[in-house]
Amino acid sequence: MSSRPLTARTRADRPRQLLDLDPVTVRKARSLARRATRPVVRLARTHTTVSVERATLRMAGLAGADAERVPWVNHLVDAVREQVGIEHGVALPVWDALARGQAPDLLTLAQKASSGAVSFRLPQGRDADRVARAARRDVSAGVRRIDRARKDRERLVRRLGDPPQRPWIYLIVATGDIYEDIPQAQAAAREGADVIAVIRSTGQSLLDYVPEGATREGYAGTYATQENFRLMRAALDEVSAELGRYVRLTNYASGLCMPEIATLAGLERLDMMLNDSMYGILFRDINPVRTFVDQRFSRQVHARAGIIINTGEDNYLTTADAVEAAHTVTVSQLVNEALAKEAGLADWQLGLGHAFEINPDLPDSFRLELAHALLARQLFPHAPLKWMPPTKHMTGDVFRGYLLDGFFNLAGAMTGQGILLVGMMTEAVVTPWLSDRDLALQNVRYVLNAAGGLTEDFAPPSDGFIATRARQVLAESVDLLERIVDQGMLDAIAEGTFGLMRRPADGGKGLDGVARRADGYVNPAVDLLEEGATR
Repeated sequence: MSSRPLTARTRADRPRQLLDLDPVTVRKARSLARRATRPVVRLARTHTTVSVERATLRMAGLAGADAERVPWVNHLVDAVREQVGIEHGVALPVWDALARGQAPDLLTLAQKASSGAVSFRLPQGRDADRVARAARRDVSAGVRRIDRARKDRERLVRRLGDPPQRPWIYLIVATGDIYEDIPQAQAAAREGADVIAVIRSTGQSLLDYVPEGATREGYAGTYATQENFRLMRAALDEVSAELGRYVRLTNYASGLCMPEIATLAGLERLDMMLNDSMYGILFRDINPVRTFVDQRFSRQVHARAGIIINTGEDNYLTTADAVEAAHTVTVSQLVNEALAKEAGLADWQLGLGHAFEINPDLPDSFRLELAHALLARQLFPHAPLKWMPPTKHMTGDVFRGYLLDGFFNLAGAMTGQGILLVGMMTEAVVTPWLSDRDLALQNVRYVLNAAGGLTEDFAPPSDGFIATRARQVLAESVDLLERIVDQGMLDAIAEGTFGLMRRPADGGKGLDGVARRADGYVNPAVDLLEEGATR
């Protein structure tokens, strides 16, 4: 399996070392980040959640929902949980029920379980061994389907090619109606977008189930469903063939159903996924334990599927000051890198986030933005960093906003960012009109055409403002990492270290869906992902 399916090689793929960063300090920062994440990894390895167990059933082929639109995976996991718990995983009781003839297949079993017509038990000895093998056989079929989707993507990239330039142009489309999203996404690709992101309907991250089917209603976004994924991917494949370049599709694997949405993304060949537990913890008040457990499984799926993750550090700067809190972004990037690599993701899959959110009225604000962006680029030279546009200081003055977006695009070009989210001049005013999007794409195209090669010429002096500021942020990051190692990651989150949000480990939504794994816990999806096996 290819470790790097991208074919285009550009200057942004090979950033030069432009900052005089002390390599010892950089190594120390990474070492501290790994130490800070070890307790969280142990937590994830020793716990399961209802969403992890539902994702396992989805890999085995269970799909659909009842007349009330409650997914069958929810019915089945809830029934097992009520009778025998999920501490041993759902695989043993579910496949034992099938072996005992309580239903001929998973769908029928889920339907009967929803009405209380199935008796579950935890099999022992040879019975447990036999049903564990049957569960692995069925779940492995889903894993192989994810593998095939990855190979299909690699084949299409080889045949059609990647976008000719970096950064990739990333554009949001989400009307609430998937059938309206599709022509808008295709039109955006024709206007130069390389990545189409379909934002989820407001509040979906707080739903402890994944809606089913093609959806035509949504508020400020479109529901993430398997059918919507399939429809949009097919539409972008069509326009990719027309344009002669592979257009990527992004959605959101965050919130209470992170493992399931990651699994559906792998099955339907999505290319990027927003995937960062810290966003759910801080801005959706999802329980930290729940989401760290869910995140590890989802990132293992993304690693297997060849999906690029996007992380949400940009959101910190909407609540905290972008200068004073710059080091918290760097710390979070280092922590996300450590957690992602432990889960099996490669450098080319790490779309670590950061943003152009410094108050533009601050003297030297653009120089500070360059320092922060270049620090990220130099710390993560092989990662396709995701550069986010200004939002916090967009005032409704569309002319000023258009200028700020131009400076944002210029900073992305000068510092060799990998993914550039298109900023809208009507940010904070209205949901963008199609004409707003076209003007925004013109802005990006002009800057990239006129200054896309500036990363080759841009070399700030080692004793100048930009390099000095970058070293300062790195030093502050090391100091904070040392405190987090001493204090513990969960306690640091509880005290508002990131984004000024205090989120205790025993608070938030979804904690009741977490269980400590018992001795003898069986989950074939976990085993297959850990082993890299196909059967």
